[in-house]
Amino acid sequence: MKFAWVGFHAEGLAALQALLDARAPIAAVLTLQPELAAKRSGGDGVDYAGVCARYGVPLHYIAGINEPDAFRILQDVAPDVLFVIGWHQIVRPPVMRLARRGLIGAHASFLPHNRGSAPINWAIMRGERQAGNTLMWLAEGVDEGDIIAQRAFPISPYDTCATLYARVAATNREMLLEILPQLLAGERPGRPQERSTEPVLPRRRPADGRITWDCPAASVYDFIRALTRPYPGAFSSLDGKQWWIWEAVLPPDHGPVGEPGEVLGPVRSPAPSACGQLVACGSGAVILLDVQDDAGTTLRGQALSEQQWTGKRFETEAAVAVGTSRE
Repeated sequence: MKFAWVGFHAEGLAALQALLDARAPIAAVLTLQPELAAKRSGGDGVDYAGVCARYGVPLHYIAGINEPDAFRILQDVAPDVLFVIGWHQIVRPPVMRLARRGLIGAHASFLPHNRGSAPINWAIMRGERQAGNTLMWLAEGVDEGDIIAQRAFPISPYDTCATLYARVAATNREMLLEILPQLLAGERPGRPQERSTEPVLPRRRPADGRITWDCPAASVYDFIRALTRPYPGAFSSLDGKQWWIWEAVLPPDHGPVGEPGEVLGPVRSPAPSACGQLVACGSGAVILLDVQDDAGTTLRGQALSEQQWTGKRFETEAAVAVGTSRE
């Protein structure tokens, strides 16, 4: 048996290292060229060079999985199985046919629920209480391949996109190690995926992070934690300046306490991490704990609570362009 690996997101690194530790016959690793990885939104790319050097595995930098250079590399390797874990592009049929037994990918949901883009982010924004991860054989349809293994895990009120994607990374590792003996024996584990009438989740872009303050406070809070680091962030503008909201918390229910987006006043606490600014939503309010302006200045804790924002109002309708530095 001969394997190859394609990936550049952090969610695949632990799994790759675990397979190499288990002496999986990975003949080549393909990853995104550094200059292209740096342009990807989310900041979730990692350098596979150290792992590949440690285990003596050839590492190839590519512009895309469907590009001619990637095709030639995989054609020369002639893998039985190609792992596509933590990658951002759909693999086209000509490349898919290069792996004799097929391509194994992972999707961060409990399929067939939440097929499509950014499933973890969407699950948090929608107020869902469970997320998951699915290992599958890739097919031409979007996230429609046979299911190999699955893991489900809860979404707590305190989880963020970062904490849930850490669980995705851990379950990638668990599931791949679990099926490795079957793959080495030449088996093709899996079962057909149930069909779903759910629409495919649309792709999210940095500009989609604008906060709608007339939503209920719980929805605003979910929106912020769904898009926080390492993603581009939820944002709004105040006094003509754009602010990214990296962390917030829900206080006890305030009811209808102000106009949506209105800053109700500072929140002070003996614990610096609990200091911030209280902002009204469509119903209730959220406390902003960590914000950053478009010049890169960060305010948190006491520094944030000392801002003279009371009575001012975050923008609720007019669009403000998102800087390219965050895309």
